[in-house]
Amino acid sequence: MTQPLVLTDLPRSTQEAVAATRERVAALHAELPRNGLVVWTAGNVSERVPATSPEVPGLLVIKPSGVSYDELTPSTMVVCTLDGAKIVDGTPDSLTPSSDTAAHAYVYEHMDEVGGVVHTHSTYATAWAARGEEVPCVLTMMADEFGGPIPVGPFAIIGDDSIGRGIVETLRGSRSRAVLMQNHGPFTIGKDGRDAVKAAVMCEEVARTVHISRQLGQPLPIDARHIDSLFDRYQNVYGQRSDAAEPAADALALADAGADDGIDAH
Repeated sequence: MTQPLVLTDLPRSTQEAVAATRERVAALHAELPRNGLVVWTAGNVSERVPATSPEVPGLLVIKPSGVSYDELTPSTMVVCTLDGAKIVDGTPDSLTPSSDTAAHAYVYEHMDEVGGVVHTHSTYATAWAARGEEVPCVLTMMADEFGGPIPVGPFAIIGDDSIGRGIVETLRGSRSRAVLMQNHGPFTIGKDGRDAVKAAVMCEEVARTVHISRQLGQPLPIDARHIDSLFDRYQNVYGQRSDAAEPAADALALADAGADDGIDAH
């Protein structure tokens, strides 16, 4: 039997990367109840640990199974390899990783661009999943964030990598960062954990809005060319670009100085 990895035996850079990832993942779990995406303990966030050495296998950090969000701390976050096996990470042996770990691990193993995965049972997105129906792209917000409809993945049983396979098969080649696993609920992906949490928040928001719209009548479709244009603008133009960060910071500093001096900064 292969012996599990021991965190303290790994390079110092890897240990530091794990510690930083545990901090982020623990903090991100607070966003799930804050945004009304979970009840009790039903939801989880994971993040890939950045590779610091070619000799160290891929790792992920994820919530422990069945533990209250109020009890989560960086030290209780569980560290696993990308086959879903827990390493000797300093937590008690009895602290097992989320029951969705195999799904998260499969996504990381087969989608190199993914750095964060989130699963919730948020009410409206899960209601669409219960019907096995994709959320149609009838909002500019959806075009911005998901580049089209939010697709439905196949029904799969929890416990092995079946859910992960369904996520990868559905999202590979899609612009959507969310998938509604049939009869189960939404999974979202992102460049890191925070990005995946944002996708989960946005997924529930558009699922709710489109549901309400359908109670009032038939939502109007958006032409595919407009969806493409909106997605490109949001992904490549919207917000602050890295090359503009320093001028923007300077402008904010000048505005603050003007306000302090009683100068109109508009």
